[in-house]
Amino acid sequence: MRAVLIEDEAPAAQRLTQLLGQHPDVQVEVRLASVEEAVAWFASHPAPDLIFADIQLADGLSFEIFDAVAVRSPIVFTTSYDEYALQAFSLHSVDYLLKPINAGQLGRALGKYQFWQQQEPARQQQLSNAQLLQMQQLLDALPLSPPRYRQRFLVSTGEQLLPVPVGEVAYFFTAHELVYLVRRDGRRFPVDYKLDQLEKLLDPAQFFRVNRQYLAAMPAVEKIYTYLGGKLKLELLPAAGEEVLVSRERAPALKRWLE
Repeated sequence: MRAVLIEDEAPAAQRLTQLLGQHPDVQVEVRLASVEEAVAWFASHPAPDLIFADIQLADGLSFEIFDAVAVRSPIVFTTSYDEYALQAFSLHSVDYLLKPINAGQLGRALGKYQFWQQQEPARQQQLSNAQLLQMQQLLDALPLSPPRYRQRFLVSTGEQLLPVPVGEVAYFFTAHELVYLVRRDGRRFPVDYKLDQLEKLLDPAQFFRVNRQYLAAMPAVEKIYTYLGGKLKLELLPAAGEEVLVSRERAPALKRWLE
């Protein structure tokens, strides 16, 4: 059985590889550490028999991989978070393992995969639908948990990758169809996200979509001025180098956010 690991944390990848090593019929073909790397690999290699995929990667969610390339291999999702379970089972998923993974969990997941493989395609779809319904019922019975927002971004600086904690981000802005992360010390780095995506990944209590070009953290809003037509003008820290305006329609929401 050819297996592919999608995991950005080296210790977690090493542990899963060691556990899989206890199953002689499983051969780990490659470890992929990011959405970008995985999309490129699946686009140029035959699909494996089974995929083990962490959900939260440094550059996004692994669901984005399967939106970008058509991969029909069964998937075992591995994650520290339970809020993605329903979305995981809407894909071609045979199991969903919460970290830290142990030998028993892995053995049961491989057993599910083997049972799955023995079924006809129509039966596989029935099992998938039944599993999805069961997961929906379980999630409906659980109390709602607060959402988990992005805690860091991995940016490139030359040949080096640099993790930037969200607390060090002053704001994001877009220019010439690129989006940049600006740290509180003034350094800026391009990121592979659109501002619309970043809005969903970041805590709205800490970040506000100022306008179409800027998404700012609260500490970055140093001064606010009234402007023509009911607009507001912001002075950001570090300085933005251009006027940052808030529309009349967005101004009340900004004031509520800052209160």
